Amino acid sequence: MAGGKEIRTKIKSVKNTQKITRAMEMVATSKMRRAQERMRGARPYGDKIRKVTAHLSAALVDYAHPFLQQRDTVKRVGFIIVTSDKGLCGGLNTNALRLTLNAMKELHQKGVEIAVTAIGNKGFGFMNRNGAKVISHVVGLGDTPHVEQLIGPIKVMVDAYVAGEIDEVRLVYTKFVNTMKQEPTVEQLLPLAGEAIGQPDHGYNWEYLYEPDAKTVIDDLMIRYLEALVYQAVAENMASEQAARMVAMKAATDNADKVIGNLQLLYNKTRQAAITKELSEICAGAAAV
Repeated sequence: MAGGKEIRTKIKSVKNTQKITRAMEMVATSKMRRAQERMRGARPYGDKIRKVTAHLSAALVDYAHPFLQQRDTVKRVGFIIVTSDKGLCGGLNTNALRLTLNAMKELHQKGVEIAVTAIGNKGFGFMNRNGAKVISHVVGLGDTPHVEQLIGPIKVMVDAYVAGEIDEVRLVYTKFVNTMKQEPTVEQLLPLAGEAIGQPDHGYNWEYLYEPDAKTVIDDLMIRYLEALVYQAVAENMASEQAARMVAMKAATDNADKVIGNLQLLYNKTRQAAITKELSEICAGAAAV
């Protein structure tokens, strides 16, 4: 049985750790509220540009944008993977990366090549360790991400798609459902067809007048649409990250209480055993006298 001094040292160490986890829980709670506000603020723009793009895809236009064209065969697939820069957020990154890895294995079995754009340090490190072909990445987005930080990595993947080097692009992130539930999600980003873009909210097609021309307007709109989708995914992932970290740190704090209670009980038993032994020795000495 451990000595009383050693047990007291362990109790002190666990209490110090508990203070850290409690502080991290409070910080995550504060950041989660701001992340949720940012996520909800981005949703109206994303929903509106999705509707406009759905109308545009159904309109009668002479110019067919590459993002709207289905490829006959899919031989190369690109993944844009959104993860956090930091850990200590439960299984958030693990679940998203496991989902991605399973999807990649299925594609590899079909002879499909994989390329990756990593947004977040955890996904970037994981893909490098597993030997994935990472063609672009961005890390260190901070607590307030901006679209400008995402444009470069996204453009690398988009340019590869337009050049025919990639036939399909998928987006992986963790969708925020509520504080206790976050869902890892894989969505088709390119080509924009079917569920990837949605359908117009009416039963007829709109005709547009383009100024200066259809190609200029549609090209710009499609890029803005992709940027909005990826930014929304990053905002959702950050809200999920803070919620998961808050729950994980609360669980760690509660577990520390249990550990401290068990150690305190062990310390009391050890102390009682020492007192009993000392009394026995005193009694034995008195009897001998």
